[in-house]
Amino acid sequence: MSFNKIIVVGNLGRDPELRYTPQGTAVCDFSIATSEKKRDKSGELQDVTIWFKVTTWNKTAENASKYLSKGKSVYIEGRLRTEEWTDRDGKNRVSLEINATDMHFLSSGSGEHSAGGGSSANNEYSQVIDNDFDSGDSKPSAVNTASPGDDDIPF
Repeated sequence: MSFNKIIVVGNLGRDPELRYTPQGTAVCDFSIATSEKKRDKSGELQDVTIWFKVTTWNKTAENASKYLSKGKSVYIEGRLRTEEWTDRDGKNRVSLEINATDMHFLSSGSGEHSAGGGSSANNEYSQVIDNDFDSGDSKPSAVNTASPGDDDIPF
């Protein structure tokens, strides 16, 4: 048995690009970045950013194109694959690509919230959108995701 699933929370690096296949299937591509701080060999904190190419399909693709934009935070679940290629300078490169199966919008406004950047969850919203979503109303509704208090944490 094998299993390939990735969960990434990051910020969009560019606006989504929506297109349709000849059969009429919606496909949306965008990139997201995750960042973390790590100490280098000299002990200095360095920002480490990892970029992911994301592809969404069907209703998820249409909603991504409609409601996401550069800088906004998003939660993505999907299957990870790597693409190896050679750049113009002859260097071997690897791209991380996610075929998204689930998506949650996290930014409620101008994309000022970074993933895990300490912003209050009370100022963000979350909406689940998956490839099986098919409702007459294509606009997702906002859901308040208040942070749990210390008494609500199970550990």
